[in-house]
Amino acid sequence: MVRSPPPIRDSPSSPIAAVDASEVSDNNLQPFFVLHKARRKSERKSSASGRTKRNVDMPPSFPNPSVQGENEAIYERLRLEAFDLTWSKIDSAVKEVLMEINMALFEEILQWVFESFSTIKSMSPSEIMMPYPVATGATCKRIPTAMVLTKNIEFVDDLLTFQDLKGYMQSNGCHATYLSALDLSIKHGIGICLKSLCRQLGLEDSDAVDVPLIASWYCEPENYHKPIVVIIDGMERCNGAVLADFIKLLSEWVMKIPIIFIMGVTTTSDAPRKLLPSTVLHNLQPFMFTMESPRRRMDSLIEAVLLRSCSRFFIGHKVAVFLRNHFIKHDGTITSFLKVLKIACVKHFTGEPLSFFCSDMLPEDCEAFLSAKSESLTEDLQSYAFDLQSCQSEKPAGSNNLAQGLLELKRLQNSWTAVVLCLFEVGKLSKIQLLDIFCEAIDPSLCNERDVGQQLLSPLTPSHKVDAKTFSVKGSLIPQVIQKVRELPSESLCHLLSQWSLHVEEMIEIGEQVRDLHSKINLPQNGHISTGKPVDSIDRPLASSVMGESTPSLNDEVAILLVCMVRNFLVPIESVPFHEIVCFKDVAALKSFLIGDPRGVMQDDLLKSDGYLQSTSCGRRESDLSSSTHDTAILYNLAQEHDDLINLHDWYQSFKIKILIPRTKSKRKTQHLRSSPASKKGKFTSLENEATTQARFCRAVTELQITGLVRMPSKRRPDFLQRISFGL
Repeated sequence: MVRSPPPIRDSPSSPIAAVDASEVSDNNLQPFFVLHKARRKSERKSSASGRTKRNVDMPPSFPNPSVQGENEAIYERLRLEAFDLTWSKIDSAVKEVLMEINMALFEEILQWVFESFSTIKSMSPSEIMMPYPVATGATCKRIPTAMVLTKNIEFVDDLLTFQDLKGYMQSNGCHATYLSALDLSIKHGIGICLKSLCRQLGLEDSDAVDVPLIASWYCEPENYHKPIVVIIDGMERCNGAVLADFIKLLSEWVMKIPIIFIMGVTTTSDAPRKLLPSTVLHNLQPFMFTMESPRRRMDSLIEAVLLRSCSRFFIGHKVAVFLRNHFIKHDGTITSFLKVLKIACVKHFTGEPLSFFCSDMLPEDCEAFLSAKSESLTEDLQSYAFDLQSCQSEKPAGSNNLAQGLLELKRLQNSWTAVVLCLFEVGKLSKIQLLDIFCEAIDPSLCNERDVGQQLLSPLTPSHKVDAKTFSVKGSLIPQVIQKVRELPSESLCHLLSQWSLHVEEMIEIGEQVRDLHSKINLPQNGHISTGKPVDSIDRPLASSVMGESTPSLNDEVAILLVCMVRNFLVPIESVPFHEIVCFKDVAALKSFLIGDPRGVMQDDLLKSDGYLQSTSCGRRESDLSSSTHDTAILYNLAQEHDDLINLHDWYQSFKIKILIPRTKSKRKTQHLRSSPASKKGKFTSLENEATTQARFCRAVTELQITGLVRMPSKRRPDFLQRISFGL
């Protein structure tokens, strides 16, 4: 049996006090580690420099570590506040957009509910209390049921949708209840369904919950003249037997209690036939409703969150492409998209020192505030801002350049947003998704092609054959959009220009050109567009290159204007100075966080445990391994000195030497103080230390085995372990 070492007492003469063997308990093996709060790096540096015997006064120009620590805490708090404000605005914008999309569907369902209510409601409350049943016909037992097709949207996206539908029904004169798939599970049964139904209707708690109790409640004057709407968010996830019993029970009372179902269907319209028997389906009178598609939802979210700049937080091209691919791989779930976007937001505000400027750029008149805040930055942050990679080509000078650069970034981004929305208005006619146009328009390589205008205009010349494949600009969506403009009929072109005028309202010159083109459209009965004189304010080189000897049509003039907008205003954010402050581009960190590498992280943590703990006793060089390190970390670091096969004996001896180094030094210092009787007790203590070392070694090896970093010995080679590494 392993015996424990004797307790350590405070003694100035020896680090280990002699104790009687009777005081040692066999079950006293209690290894423990005392962790303390790590000091700041600046404090450790100052303590290291203070080891010199003489006192050296610090020069006035040397930064005070305490002041630096206070500044770091202040800026960290500012970044945290900026993140809270940014994400709260994004979250509010998402909820507002989704509610706006669903509102049209809610209004349509509400109108159908009252139409159905007028056909099944009783003439008076006295009919409800008549002897059962009121009618026996099969048609009188059919419950009006709205089948809401969510177009294969995951149920996590529908949770808030059906909750909002319940609130909308309640606010518009309905008794609305909400039942989840968990309420209709085999575990709970039909009793829980009725109990939840009564609780949401406001009935008093009663052990005997049944449908007649609901009927008597509905006869009350304040409850009558309102339909009872039962919302079930995910019909496919419900238990078929429980749902069938629930429908059959309520169908017997449908002529007394006006109950109307609203069921969410996530797959196809024939899902009820797969879940319910035919006898139960005869009790339902279905009406089909369809929610907006995931693509339509995503377009609205991209416009509100990433284009309209509700938060002044942007993403780079690679991150945008990753978000698009992640959205497609996860069946178009809005929840997965927002999860990745929030992770990107967290990564940006924790990794970018100047990210707190995002919230400062939200107000329209933020110039004075940005100037004052940029001037109040520390010298380190100011030098960091001017040393950004985007500022290397044209490095600004002066203290106000940071504020001016951020204002210029804001102006360029507003113009870029207007052009992207104009492209999307045309893309809608070809069913092009906004996320695809966004990913192409944000590509920084688009700005490097200086002849983009001429390349886009080449298919507009009279002698050039129109073919989408002839476009040589990188990507394909923008040329396709421009070609689509040339093919639009007069009605569509008129509607397009009216939408453009809304998007370019802040771009005065472009807005005048759009209104001028819109005024030239005549819509006679034959449907042809009358072509007037070319717009004088359109860029002359572009217009002359297109006109040649003939006058272009009005469609061509609109296409020329769109090319001018793309060439002059479609500047990706990654091509603008200081964009790193408000734009997240580290797609590798995003992938690493989502995909994860738990074993690789464990390996890295074990190899760098001293750096994470920041202990003063571990404050040595990185190549040195302290004996005060955790046993598992010591053992794994020692394993790096071996090949894939580790000899147990050699591994144990290395571990033993490493953890006994400080004790050996203390023994040398106190060797002259020991007497002969104490030496006998020293032998006893060494035996105890050997047993403790073996126990610590076994525990550390077991932890490495549990985490999957080592493989235990086989029967053929019991003295060797196999080390398993994952990419390190």
